Amino acid sequence: MPGFFFESLPDDEPHYFLDSCFLYKKPLDPIRDIFMYRGDTPFCSEECRQEQIEMDENNDKNLKLSSIKDQKKKKSSSPLKAQNHLHFRPGTVVAG
Repeated sequence: MPGFFFESLPDDEPHYFLDSCFLYKKPLDPIRDIFMYRGDTPFCSEECRQEQIEMDENNDKNLKLSSIKDQKKKKSSSPLKAQNHLHFRPGTVVAG
């Protein structure tokens, strides 16, 4: 519903990173506070910025959980098979 609560920025004009709220694309008023996140991401309010922070934290948690699950799958996939495919000459030292 862009434009329902505010007038969106025209597409034919150049945009600067402080022109609009990152999350809602709402035009930012240069005489009002702009709430920044991660250095260069502008938001129209503290609540809007907090919403993005929470979304990023949830995404980070999901990525970590996914990564942990992938590592467990790799560890649980038959390590004996991998050892059976390794061939060494007698007297070879293997460091792990």
